[in-house]
Amino acid sequence: MAGACYAWKEVAVVDDDAPQGVLLSGEENVAVRIKLEREARGWSTNALSDRLNEAGFEMNPSGVWRIENRKRRINLDEAIGFAEVFGLDLRNLVGPPKLAAKARAMELINAVVDTFRETQRANADHTRARDALDAYLTEHPEIREEADVAVSHAIAEASATHLMETYGPPQGGPPDAGSGSSGEA
Repeated sequence: MAGACYAWKEVAVVDDDAPQGVLLSGEENVAVRIKLEREARGWSTNALSDRLNEAGFEMNPSGVWRIENRKRRINLDEAIGFAEVFGLDLRNLVGPPKLAAKARAMELINAVVDTFRETQRANADHTRARDALDAYLTEHPEIREEADVAVSHAIAEASATHLMETYGPPQGGPPDAGSGSSGEA
């Protein structure tokens, strides 16, 4: 489940204290994932238990089996131990098993979710800044027009720079008169 959202000046704001992301779906995913990872390595529950114990996470083979078969809940320390033994990020361990088995897919999904959250925060910051400017300009209407032009120009310039950096120069536009591209040598 995604983080809780609150309406704020027509902008959804992600609550950073809410459960994180669609990928953190809990113990069911962890149980399935542990079994998949163990079997993919050809390890028995005894071998996995031995590796956990060597890494400092006490777990007997029965505990591994019970977690895998959802007969026993897993605590956070144990989840950290399984992630360490398997060489996985904890967020990856608790993700949907089919996707999580594809580490690159999980990295890309996490990147999309993380950048979406950053975008939400940036949109909220932009709205607050714009509201503060509007409140100030309400008190100083004599500079509103000039301030609005300055903001528009700065945003247009930032957008043009971003587009150039992202996509390069426009293709197929009208030829530049000063570029010498008129066919003359």
